[in-house]
Amino acid sequence: MDSALLEVHPPSYGALPTTEKSLRSESGFIARSSGPLIVTFVLQFLLETTTIFVSGRLGPDELAIVSLALCSLNITALAFYQGMSTSLDTFCSQAFGAGKPLMVGVYFQRCSLMMLLVTVFPLMPVFWYSGSILKLLVPSETLAMECQTFLRIMMFGTPGLLFFETGKRFFQAQHLFNAGTYALAVAVPIHFVLNWFLVLHPNTGLGLMGAPIALSLSFWISSLAMLVYAFFSNGKQCWGGFDIQKASTNWGPMLKLALPGVVMVEAEYLAFEVMTILAASFGTTSLAAQSIGSNVGAMVFQIPFAVSVAVTTRIGHFIGIPDTKAAVYITRISLGLAACMGLFNFIVLFMGRTALSRLYSDDANVITAASKVLMLAATNQFCDCINIVSAGILRAQGRQKVGSYLNLVSYYIIALPLGYVLAFVFDLEVYGLWMGLICGVFVLACGEIWCILRSNWDQIVVTCNSNHDS
Repeated sequence: MDSALLEVHPPSYGALPTTEKSLRSESGFIARSSGPLIVTFVLQFLLETTTIFVSGRLGPDELAIVSLALCSLNITALAFYQGMSTSLDTFCSQAFGAGKPLMVGVYFQRCSLMMLLVTVFPLMPVFWYSGSILKLLVPSETLAMECQTFLRIMMFGTPGLLFFETGKRFFQAQHLFNAGTYALAVAVPIHFVLNWFLVLHPNTGLGLMGAPIALSLSFWISSLAMLVYAFFSNGKQCWGGFDIQKASTNWGPMLKLALPGVVMVEAEYLAFEVMTILAASFGTTSLAAQSIGSNVGAMVFQIPFAVSVAVTTRIGHFIGIPDTKAAVYITRISLGLAACMGLFNFIVLFMGRTALSRLYSDDANVITAASKVLMLAATNQFCDCINIVSAGILRAQGRQKVGSYLNLVSYYIIALPLGYVLAFVFDLEVYGLWMGLICGVFVLACGEIWCILRSNWDQIVVTCNSNHDS
């Protein structure tokens, strides 16, 4: 194989050559690329998990405040950043494949500036007055106002999170999948130390309010560590310097992908939050079981999501070349890998459901309920892995709009209404919510596969060329 794309080291920055593909080489490439991405996503997951764990050491009230505040942060900030960054999955990978490395840097600047103006600055007043909103949703005014204080501090950390999300895409488009791993390998240990000194330390600790300070600093450290990485890697070859004129113009094509990308991500985030709220109606045991199921599902999610990122980059490159035959071939391999991952995740969760439940609780009733929820979560893995990888293929094609429609229909017309009926009308309680989710994700996966198999690849290439700057 003489393709630069198939080498372990970073590829050359010219147009990527068309070459003979094989099942072994392409599967190996996706596996090698996914490894560091899985580590990156797990480390990023640890930032918030550590904040929750440390806050829980302060007491149950502090744990409730941080849990609600981080839930609000994820729904408003993180989901928007991840959703809008999907436009870079399309633009950067296609530009790199087309042999336009400097445009990768331009798109990174454009998306970052756009997100600062469209999300960060508008979110600041939302965070500042979030207590007024949260008082309508939670019974305790004290809880709402403490969350408001937490989110006000987090305002200063959200730009760091934004640049980390867009920075990951900048490097991933160049097959530098280790960038996020190295950055978080620096940030996570520092995050542990910051939590000790700012939250728990008897002399320097600030108590609960030290937690958002530590998390905000860690977001910025992650971004700065990635910037340092750029100077010591080939990633800087895609950087032509700051160009405010190019960054502040031609937002239309990017917004057409970014906004549907937000809908794709936000639809799934909110669906799980609604399930958690509904599960609370059935008592603390059901709520605990739902929380365990969601948490385990979030951890397992990292594997297919990492694969989907690698797939997005790979297919996007060949669309940029353009080599539609290679893109179609990799699409088929990716769907096959997704099915295998679904089977693997099912076996792990199904066989380990009781042991996993015991990691979270010693209560016999909670363990029993959580084991049943994890059995349903395991079943959901079959279609969810296909859904996640298929969403990556749609991002590579620049078809986020299709994905947004499918997500809205699957979650809000099928999954949640059906889950509500099964839970409250048929008295299946939290298990009914998960059964509704399984049906919705099944429809979502089938819809995505149908759209992918009917793709007009020649038209996708034409659209790709028209969207990119000349």
